[in-house]
Amino acid sequence: MSELDDIMEEVALANRVLYTTELCDSSTIERGHVSYRLPNQPDQFVIKALGPALSMVEAEHMVVVNTDGYKVGGAKELNLPNEVKMHSCLLRERPDINSVVHVHPRYTVLMSVLQEQMGPMCIEGMPLFAKGIPMFPNPRLIIHEKDGAEVARLMGDSDAIMLQGHGAATVGGDMEDAVINMLHLEEQARMNYLAFCAVGSNHATLTKEQAQDFVANMRSMPDADHLKPQVAPTPRKPSGIWLHYTELAHLHDDDD
Repeated sequence: MSELDDIMEEVALANRVLYTTELCDSSTIERGHVSYRLPNQPDQFVIKALGPALSMVEAEHMVVVNTDGYKVGGAKELNLPNEVKMHSCLLRERPDINSVVHVHPRYTVLMSVLQEQMGPMCIEGMPLFAKGIPMFPNPRLIIHEKDGAEVARLMGDSDAIMLQGHGAATVGGDMEDAVINMLHLEEQARMNYLAFCAVGSNHATLTKEQAQDFVANMRSMPDADHLKPQVAPTPRKPSGIWLHYTELAHLHDDDD
């Protein structure tokens, strides 16, 4: 297999992970995609073509797209996903990222409509709040360049953006980071929604300062003498979360 074939297999797996994490199901099961920048051609990326449910994505469903949003590789019968501009604009404007995820998680959609900003409610995903989680204030699909560029502008250097009534986009240095950022965003949205239901829109949250302190404290971990490994550090990646859900995605694929 070529490097491109390997990448297409990995992107297909990441798309199936969106299903195994329950970030998509039922009526949202075909609404979403993961993209990944080609390491040796940074102005091109691989993304799922229009059509298949995320639970059924395979390498044969992949297309190659440039950062202007035009198809440059893949079978002729495969068409681009409608919101490819969300990916092309973010990957073009953010050389620091290599992957973009878009899905329509239910709690994230709910909170985007109920209130414009969420606050950190737990440590899972707390780093997302260190730079803020902006909002694209419209439910329309990101079809055109002007909207893709606006998503990129609003997102800035954040790792997540909410799309009002529509879903969200998250980014990362690789597909694992981008997918887990989405998983964490949905967990924060769920916690915010539960608090909203309990006490209303003025519910308490952890503060931005606490979120920033959490990140700084995590970065200090290598300095803790009692945590120094006897042989070698435990690999940070692939994480336990990623291994769990990719295994489920492989099992689901084997069942088919």
